Amino acid sequence: MTSWAKAPDFADRPEQREQVRAQTVLDKEHYMESGLTPIACQNCGTEVLVRKHSHNQKTVQWTVDPAQHCPVFRKLAESGPMTGKPDSCPNLEKTIDHAVAEGLLKIDD
Repeated sequence: MTSWAKAPDFADRPEQREQVRAQTVLDKEHYMESGLTPIACQNCGTEVLVRKHSHNQKTVQWTVDPAQHCPVFRKLAESGPMTGKPDSCPNLEKTIDHAVAEGLLKIDD
């Protein structure tokens, strides 16, 4: 029986399999780890890592639990169970926009 997969596993082509694995490692590094700039919220001082991909798209990685360090997330957590996670903190969004405007955070080309 043939199994379906989104992408071939290249089991019969080990050299191709290694090339895909190596490119996956590079892609992960590029999209998830490189180019991140530490930004501290102007309101509460919580530091996050940010990368701006375009004017409308960014990656934000929290280095701490936001509910423990950000007053906005803390208030949301204390108000009871959430049906979903909030996207961000408006104060942090303003800080990121300010960092871009001041040239402290570059937008990827």
